[in-house]
Amino acid sequence: MGEDALSVLVSIVVNNYNYGQFLRAAIDSALCQSYRAIEVLVVDDGSTDHSRDIMRSYGDRVTPVLKENGGQASALNAGFAQSHGDAIIFLDADDVLLPHAAQRVVEAFAAQSQVAKIQYRMEIIDQDGQRTGVIKPPRHIPLPSGDLKQQELLFPFDLAWLPTSGNAFAARALQSIFPIPEQVYGKVGADWYLVHLTPLAGLVVSLDEVCAYYRVHTCNHYELSASNLNLTHIRQTIVYADHTRRYLQKYAEQLRLPDRPKEILSVSTVANRITSLKLEPDQHPIADDTIRKLFRSALIAISRRRDVAWPMKVLFRLWFALIALAPKSFARWLAEVFFFPARRTQLNRWLGAWHESG
Repeated sequence: MGEDALSVLVSIVVNNYNYGQFLRAAIDSALCQSYRAIEVLVVDDGSTDHSRDIMRSYGDRVTPVLKENGGQASALNAGFAQSHGDAIIFLDADDVLLPHAAQRVVEAFAAQSQVAKIQYRMEIIDQDGQRTGVIKPPRHIPLPSGDLKQQELLFPFDLAWLPTSGNAFAARALQSIFPIPEQVYGKVGADWYLVHLTPLAGLVVSLDEVCAYYRVHTCNHYELSASNLNLTHIRQTIVYADHTRRYLQKYAEQLRLPDRPKEILSVSTVANRITSLKLEPDQHPIADDTIRKLFRSALIAISRRRDVAWPMKVLFRLWFALIALAPKSFARWLAEVFFFPARRTQLNRWLGAWHESG
């Protein structure tokens, strides 16, 4: 996309499974965009609630895509296959787009050629749609832009990235990586594949403004509704990261990208793995992990972080040393401080400065 991007068709693909209580808000937000060159497709992944009645109530204002239940990856595959736009927004049925979202997306595509992905901040809303004032990711974390191929191959899961509804994609970039492997990503987790593979196909543009609401509720299929350490969720994250790492390596080889590292390492992924192994070793999903081995991997991952200043790297090393040696009770507290920014409110201002100085 280039100069003609302001006239391109934007496909908004709403993917839904048993989110009937939220579906109307998602569809309405897609239809009420200030940018008018849009098509709205609603993929229902075999819902057993009243979702399809809601879809029928919109008549020909939306394109229904009805299928048997197969999970998020299969729903996104089905929606993309029937879309016609040059820009694609995948909207989870429990989330909401702000009216200016599509307009900002096409403006970003028009401003710069070879853009593969656009991401924007989201504000969290509760089950009833009330704004919480919490921004995703937190304001102290800068969003990366530009050519991120090297970063995706060095420390992909340390980059600030948004879940499905916080992104827009160039259709040409998606065509190079679709279909999403359904057996691998299954019911949830397809956004890991989408957001990390597309930067290999072009540039990334990050918009600092909020363009969507992210709903956190008791029925979230993946996101936790409470800021408490959940080791089942951490193990699932480890598995998704491992799958995505393999696909990054595969596509980097196919594209013959230069300076490919032998191993993709991210501080956040090693932190997940050492937390899982430390607190519930019998449930840990990677059999050959040891505390010593993970500590060495952490040091390598930290050394690669060109996006942070040295004080942040010192803090990372200290955290890994402490959690490696700590008893379980203290290790749990360390993990909560690491994974939940709200637990370290006073420190976040400094962390933000150290991010930007890197």
